[in-house]
Amino acid sequence: MLIAHPAMSPRQSVFHNCGMTGDAKSATAKALNRLKNRFTPPSGLDTSITLAAIVAPGDDHSRWTNNQAAEITGYVHDVMKGGVESCNCHAKDPKYRDTHIELVVDPMDSAETRRVIVEVTPRWRANMKAGGIDWSTAGLRATLLGRWVKVRGWMMFDIEHATEAENTNPGGAGNWRATAWELHPVTAIDVVQRPR
Repeated sequence: MLIAHPAMSPRQSVFHNCGMTGDAKSATAKALNRLKNRFTPPSGLDTSITLAAIVAPGDDHSRWTNNQAAEITGYVHDVMKGGVESCNCHAKDPKYRDTHIELVVDPMDSAETRRVIVEVTPRWRANMKAGGIDWSTAGLRATLLGRWVKVRGWMMFDIEHATEAENTNPGGAGNWRATAWELHPVTAIDVVQRPR
C-alpha cells in the first residue's frame, strides 16, 4: 500500500510563522533546526544504510553524515506526537509539531534501546495534505502502527539525544533509543510486506 511519494517538495522556508532555525538561540541549535526543517527531498540514497546498520552497536557519532539520505525498512512499534521543540517555535498544537515513528528490526525485539526514531515534520505534513494524503499523527498511527514500512528521508544526528541513546551512552539508565541518528525529515513512506 502506497502512503506517499511526494511529487514535489514544499517551498516553505517560513511555515506557520516559524523559520528554518525555529526559535533557537544558540548557533548549534539553529544549525540542527535547519536540518530538521529541510523541505527538499533527497536526490540520491545511500543503499548501505539499513535499519540493522543504524542499530548496530558502537559509538556512531561519525558513522554517517547529515547530508546523506536513506531508505530503510522496519516494523512500526509506535507512532506518537513529538515534543514541544525549538525547531517548531515551541508550537503546542500537534498539527505544528513533529510526529515520532519508532521502528524496530524485529517486532519480537522491541526494547527501547533497539528502536530508531524517524520523524515527520509539519512542513512535510502540509505538503502531503496538499496532495490529499493524511500525515497527521493520528492518521499515521492508524495506518502504520504494527505494520512493516519502507521509509525514505534525510539522515540526521540529533545531538540533543546523544545522552539518551545506547550507542553514544552505553548502559545509560535513561536511554530510550538505540541511536541519536534519525531519518528526519521523512519524505516518503510505503507500507510493505514483511522482509524475508
